[in-house]
Amino acid sequence: MTKILLVEDDTDIIENLDELLKAEGFEVSAAQTQTEALGLIAKNKFDIALLDINLPDGSGYAVCSAIKADEAKNLNAGTPVIFITAYDDETTAVTGLDMGADDYITKPFRPKELVSRINSVLRRSGGVKPIIEIGDLKVDSLKGTVHKNGEEVFLSVLEYRLLLVFLNHQGQVLSRNKLLEEIWDIAGEFVNDNTLTVYVKRLREKIEDDPQNPTIIKTVRGLGYRVGD
Repeated sequence: MTKILLVEDDTDIIENLDELLKAEGFEVSAAQTQTEALGLIAKNKFDIALLDINLPDGSGYAVCSAIKADEAKNLNAGTPVIFITAYDDETTAVTGLDMGADDYITKPFRPKELVSRINSVLRRSGGVKPIIEIGDLKVDSLKGTVHKNGEEVFLSVLEYRLLLVFLNHQGQVLSRNKLLEEIWDIAGEFVNDNTLTVYVKRLREKIEDDPQNPTIIKTVRGLGYRVGD
């Protein structure tokens, strides 16, 4: 799963972006200060960083500098950066880009525009696989489409989110609790254990040749589900 570092001091923006990005199949780690961000960078490898410029104890510029310094030491090699800022002036944009940032977006922005820019930057940096295939199923994570045997399969938001979770954890056994954590409250729907059973059933009906004997989403008795070997 693509890991995103989100550095933003506004709690509401963090909550909204966290929900949006998780619904798109990303894993999000958030920090509200420069200090928190630097701590996360020291301990984790991220695929992309979204950085606000003004932070309570510093700036996104400093976080960007730390990421680029790690690249030089081959610790966080190839981590692209997108600045997210309330400023809309050429100097701010040029400063970020001169520091090695890959893109720049100004608040307020359309959520889907941000997702598009993230995918574009990841694609250029080689950090995302836009097409995921398993058997006769083909998922385009950039376009948000699913095809089976060349025919488009139409999924609900939660069904698509659930499928992305499975595909991003191929070969892993996912417990029901883990799945509930991943899709909880996406699209504003209450998801409990019984609801999860319904969505797995619906998803199988749409993507399996024989939903009663699934070959894509396999049940691991007593443990959960697994996609792939």
